[in-house]
Amino acid sequence: MAEGAAAIPTHAEVVIRPSSDADVSAMIAIYERHIRKGVGDTGDFEEERLLPDELRRRRKTMRSKRLPHLVAERGGQIAGYAYAVPFRKRPAYRYALKHSIYVHPDHLHAGIGRRLLPALIEACAAGGYRQMIGYIDASNEASLRLHEACGFARVGYLPAIGYKYGRWSDSVIVQCPLGTGADDQPSAWHRPERTRAFRLSSTS
Repeated sequence: MAEGAAAIPTHAEVVIRPSSDADVSAMIAIYERHIRKGVGDTGDFEEERLLPDELRRRRKTMRSKRLPHLVAERGGQIAGYAYAVPFRKRPAYRYALKHSIYVHPDHLHAGIGRRLLPALIEACAAGGYRQMIGYIDASNEASLRLHEACGFARVGYLPAIGYKYGRWSDSVIVQCPLGTGADDQPSAWHRPERTRAFRLSSTS
């Protein structure tokens, strides 16, 4: 454990807040630990280093789409971060998001994930989104338990989908309804014109 983390009291307050450009260096340090060590992330098989300008660009893109990008601050240190991006580009998927969550290994077992993930879910639901999808390394039981505790269900399994650290990796697909989920239609929903025209012509 790093000296900085060791000096933090076990009862140190965890603060969840939107990330800022000032957090970029700390977030990159966390991300690089995941890349190098394979620390339990949500199935991100990226291998290239994440440069500060690229992370700033990603944050800017998310903010322009009003998507949450959160950090967890513990004892004055950035202990983790989480964000959501559109699940797919096609318009029909506009109410679905894909998320990622990263916790610094020096802050594991401090309840960071159990604070970050619910906050991300709440922020995405408040934005009118209805479903959240995650991809988790099948060997990462801690992350799977965290997601299930926060309302996610295992909905799919992708065997040998990634190759990293000299081994094939399986991924578990998890899904969580946001807000009312699929119980009703989004307030802004309307039937596409093409579909309406087809139904009218087929019944006339």
